[in-house]
Amino acid sequence: MNKKIINRSLLALAVYGVFVVLVILFYDDSPEKMFWEDREAYNRQFIAKVQLEQLTSEQIITELGSPDITEARKVGDDKFQVIFYRTQHVKSDGKTTQDECTFLLFVNGVLKEIGLGNNYPENWEIIKNHQ
Repeated sequence: MNKKIINRSLLALAVYGVFVVLVILFYDDSPEKMFWEDREAYNRQFIAKVQLEQLTSEQIITELGSPDITEARKVGDDKFQVIFYRTQHVKSDGKTTQDECTFLLFVNGVLKEIGLGNNYPENWEIIKNHQ
């Protein structure tokens, strides 16, 4: 009787182990497939860890997926890109606005500034700080 229980327990653990391995190998947990609450939390956690001048826009987009809002401008030889990722819920209206986002400013593809979307200066005033 005890041997039978032990064998079934080991079989159950083996099946569970195979299930865990399959989930790890085949489950795609990309930001695009997350619920909005989970994606906001993921974006907040990732952005809190980034360091200025350490990442490129391509690396951020690879990790966080497509931005919720994006702007770009070329001034002289410099390319400015601002991408916004939703990080805080404000109003349930089905639209993502800047005040619900965190912005990331890239100059020539390199991360130069991070800030809350409602603090983002209008009319590209942010460029003056990086010229």
